[in-house]
Amino acid sequence: MEYITAREAAQRWKISERLAQQYCIDGRIAGAVKFGGAWAIPSDAQKPTDPRKRKKETELAQKKGQAAACPDIFPMPLMNAAFSPGHCMEYVQGISDPQQKDVAMAEYYYFSGQPEEAARQAELYLSHPNPALRLSACLIYAYANLSIGQNQRVRHTLSQLRGMLAATSGEETPPSLRAAAIFVATTAAVLLHLPLPTETGSLWANIRMLPPGLRMFALYVQAHYTYLQGDYGRSIGIVETAFAMQDEVFPIPCIYLHLVAVMDYMGLKQPDKARVHLLEAWDLARPDDLIEGFGEHHGLLGGMLEAVLKKDWPEDFRRIIAITYRFSSGWRQIHNPVTGEDVADNLTTTEFAAAMLAARGWTNQEIAAHLGISSNTVKQYISTTLQKLNIKQRKELKQYMLR
Repeated sequence: MEYITAREAAQRWKISERLAQQYCIDGRIAGAVKFGGAWAIPSDAQKPTDPRKRKKETELAQKKGQAAACPDIFPMPLMNAAFSPGHCMEYVQGISDPQQKDVAMAEYYYFSGQPEEAARQAELYLSHPNPALRLSACLIYAYANLSIGQNQRVRHTLSQLRGMLAATSGEETPPSLRAAAIFVATTAAVLLHLPLPTETGSLWANIRMLPPGLRMFALYVQAHYTYLQGDYGRSIGIVETAFAMQDEVFPIPCIYLHLVAVMDYMGLKQPDKARVHLLEAWDLARPDDLIEGFGEHHGLLGGMLEAVLKKDWPEDFRRIIAITYRFSSGWRQIHNPVTGEDVADNLTTTEFAAAMLAARGWTNQEIAAHLGISSNTVKQYISTTLQKLNIKQRKELKQYMLR
């Protein structure tokens, strides 16, 4: 890959150097990378279209029932946003494009644990001619419907995503659009612990074509996938690389990166390091109520929510656990039939946390110290869990626990 400077790009596109730099900052130039204080732009990058022209093209395409050409628009605008914690809604309200604002609002509803509103908002864009908006809507709609028990909608939308991914395999598809489709489809699969899509290539091979915020979330997806392979050390390395390369803080990707680091460190039996990452994630999430990720990851966090959040933020903890029950129920109904696995579905969150640690080889005393309860209470949790799962030995727990 050959690169040019922002000045060279500005001369080529007949714009100011400052505007070329702003395009990079806004994530509107696929593959642009910042080194120190300078931007490196792929030599084959195209000049981003004028927003007013793009709006006219989109409106015309809608009238014709065609997809608008919009290589500089990427999915998930809020996920891709760098905003100060506590100012999420200000950022959303400041988005000038009304359709992008709608999608960002659907994202906010989802990441703040409001799946009904997220699904309602995203549904408006499921058939939109703009592929980036449609990809965003499908991802939000699929995951929101997990939490509201509409699993037929989830399956249909995942199928629609696979169809969109296959449709981008042709050489005529802009590389940025292909990368966006791979990103969304891979994200949907990895977070449900489903087989990866193979239609058009790997997310890792296309990650440079994503804007900075989505690139950060893509690294989370890669770290999560690596965690599922049991390579906790490499997964942590991906997380550290992601944080090292960021020039700005992208709260949503950073929350998820910290959470996968918690998962890794709990897998390595290093709860002190896991606690640091959980609190980092909480500091980013709490000001804007972006609590969905904590509920989604509960089963993989090894009781860290109970150990850290339950005492000091009891109301928030209660809401997170409510998210966990709703999300995990739908998650299992999709995951178990597809994979043929039998992840436990009748345990309380505390029983699941204790059983998860036991499956990883923690003793009752270690679990008790971590969760702040007595060894006898842990023993009772494990005994009840074995009864519910109809198994007799502690070593059999692993087959029922999330990987």
